[in-house]
Amino acid sequence: MKYYILFGPPGAGKGTQATAMVEKYNLHHISTGALLRKEIAAGTELGLQAKALIEQGCLVPDEVVEGMIENEFKTVSGVEGFLLDGFPRTLPQAEALDQILAKTSEKVTATVSIMIPDEMIMERIKGRALKEGRADDASEDIINNRIATYHNQTEPLIEYYNNAGTYNEIDGVGTIEEVQERIFTVMDKF
Repeated sequence: MKYYILFGPPGAGKGTQATAMVEKYNLHHISTGALLRKEIAAGTELGLQAKALIEQGCLVPDEVVEGMIENEFKTVSGVEGFLLDGFPRTLPQAEALDQILAKTSEKVTATVSIMIPDEMIMERIKGRALKEGRADDASEDIINNRIATYHNQTEPLIEYYNNAGTYNEIDGVGTIEEVQERIFTVMDKF
């Protein structure tokens, strides 16, 4: 089984590229937001825990999200692997993922990191706000906070996965097709 992590700042095009990656490589896409909604709708124990926390305005703790991801690994079949999108975002989450995979003698196959400059992040997110009517994407303060959070909490994962020998950086500047071709060139190696 292959385990890919899709990585990059907000607005890098992860969602767009994930669709093509899933189709070409027969992967199961695990988006943490979609996973939370699925577990809540199914009324699972983890879903009920998450729902109670969300209704109280709290963030869902890592342990709950990690349990949901581990459950996906155990229950999804008929695929060549998994594409994790939105997880891990922090070093403790990366370490927890390694522990989950080690239980079945597996490990992360590759981290595919779509990188774009901060100015482009701002430009793309503002464009998305106009196109999709997303109020949360319209505020420069919110966008700047997302960029800062990415740099502070998620960027340390570059070194972590580089040290593990699984980090692959993709230039995210260009057309959707150009970026997709760069991703496929990397993924074809695995």
